[in-house]
Amino acid sequence: MNLHDWIDELADVLDVEAEVDEALILDLARVSARNVEKKSAPITAYMLGLAAGAADADPEEVERLAARAQQLAESWDRPADAPDPDDIDDDVPDDSTVDHTDDEYED
Repeated sequence: MNLHDWIDELADVLDVEAEVDEALILDLARVSARNVEKKSAPITAYMLGLAAGAADADPEEVERLAARAQQLAESWDRPADAPDPDDIDDDVPDDSTVDHTDDEYED
């Protein structure tokens, strides 16, 4: 079985009618894996499919969406092991000299 056969069978099983440009999807997944991290490849391909389906995109629009995603991946400048900025706690001021004995806290 080759990739074209797999795509045809998968489309039947998922009950979808789709023109699949496997080279486009594989190229996007490769760029994403190299520039972001390996695990981003299937997520990127999946999200391209979601965007294409939501827009009822024709093949040309899928190419435009893929180009936008690829541009993002190619410009990605965060190392794979960099912490997410949203997960980084802000500095907590040192208030060790402040007396908190009379502070009231809500449960």
